[in-house]
Amino acid sequence: MFSSLTGSYGSTLRYKSVERIKPIGKHSLLGASGELSDFQEILRYLDELILYDNMWDDGNSLGPKEVFNYLTRVMYNRRNKFNPLWNSLVLGGVKNGQKYLGMVSMIGVHFEDNHVATGFGNHLARPIFREEWHENMSFEDGVKLLEKCMKVLLYRDRSAVNKLQMAKITEEGVTTYKPYSLRTHWGYSAFENPTVGAEGSW
Repeated sequence: MFSSLTGSYGSTLRYKSVERIKPIGKHSLLGASGELSDFQEILRYLDELILYDNMWDDGNSLGPKEVFNYLTRVMYNRRNKFNPLWNSLVLGGVKNGQKYLGMVSMIGVHFEDNHVATGFGNHLARPIFREEWHENMSFEDGVKLLEKCMKVLLYRDRSAVNKLQMAKITEEGVTTYKPYSLRTHWGYSAFENPTVGAEGSW
C-alpha cells in the first residue's frame, strides 16, 4: 500500500509529513485520502470496534473482510445523514492465508479487486495496473509498479509532492516503511513548453 504524505490547508500544501496509513487490529491495514480530521474520526470508530472485539477474549479477532464491511456501513450511514465523512478508504489484509483488498468511497460505494486506488489514481493508475499487474509479482516488482503509478500521478497533479510512504501486511503482521521521495525528471519538452500546439487556449 502506498500513500502520499501531503496535508493541504485550502490550496496550500501546508503539511508534508502526514501519515495516511494505519494498522487496524491484527490483520488489516487502512489507507485514506481526503479530509484528515474525518480520517481521525474513522480511526476513533475503529479503535472502539477493535477494543470491543478484544474484550470478548474468545481467541478470535476481526479480519479485513469484517472491518471493511463495518466501514461500508459507517460511510453509507453518514452519507444518509447528509453529513458524510470526506474520505475514500482502502483496506487490505491477510487472515488465515486469505488476502483481501477493497475500497469504499465517501458515500458508501465499495468494491473488492486485486488492485484499488482512490481519487486521481482511479483514473490514471488503475489502467497501468490492469496492463502490468499479475498474480505472481514479487514484492520488489510490486513496489516498482506502484512507484511508476505514483510518478504518473505526481506529474499530472500540481498539488502533489513526491514524498511517499509504503506499508506491507502479511500473516506475520504489518511493516510500515520510512517515508521517502521519488526521483523525478522535469526536463520533458511538454513540461518546458506546455502551450505548444495549444495556442489560443487558456
